[in-house]
Amino acid sequence: MVRVSTALKFAFAGIAVVDTALSASADPSRHRARRFTKPLLLPTLAASFAADPRARTSPLRTTTLLGQAAGWAGDVVLLGDEPRHFAGGAAAFATGHGAYITGLLRQRDPRASPARPAAVAAVWALGAPRTLVAAYRREPALAPVLAAYSGVLTGTAASATLLGGHIPADARRATLAGAGLFLLSDSILGLRKFVLADPPPWLEGAVMATYCGAQYLLAEGAARAGA
Repeated sequence: MVRVSTALKFAFAGIAVVDTALSASADPSRHRARRFTKPLLLPTLAASFAADPRARTSPLRTTTLLGQAAGWAGDVVLLGDEPRHFAGGAAAFATGHGAYITGLLRQRDPRASPARPAAVAAVWALGAPRTLVAAYRREPALAPVLAAYSGVLTGTAASATLLGGHIPADARRATLAGAGLFLLSDSILGLRKFVLADPPPWLEGAVMATYCGAQYLLAEGAARAGA
């Protein structure tokens, strides 16, 4: 099963590279090709995670698989570019982050300093309001959706700072890095969609690169938690 898991990780990496390159292109035909690549990302990663022997004993196994399933739904819905697709994708990803948060908080250190999640909230407060105001001006109906999703996503990053010492240090580091990359990815997405009037094509590639890295690190952190 180790070989299967490793092979699937390489497959995920390959698909991620191709999909990121397609998303960064200004050619509409390459974006249409993503209908074949993007839906393969999370199923491949989830299969790799499920086949990883370390994940069998991970306390984060179930919630990680649920988060990946919801992420897959969000990926598929966001292949559309209408406001309804954005709202549906945000709802799917919020569900996934709810699963991640549930798993992380179950493994929290009850003595952890509240300064850690407070620092994450401070980072959110520095950047999110500008995007939310821009979203309200451009797409008023989507602003509440974006605000709610942003809060849930920040909750994942905050929860990742609270993992207890019974979780191996390398698992905690990978999980925190993954949650941080997720924040970065969606910050770039908000900038591209709501703030910039004419965003360059490569910016969407940056969204996908950081997103794929985030999902991989969250899965790797969960697997290492069972090592």
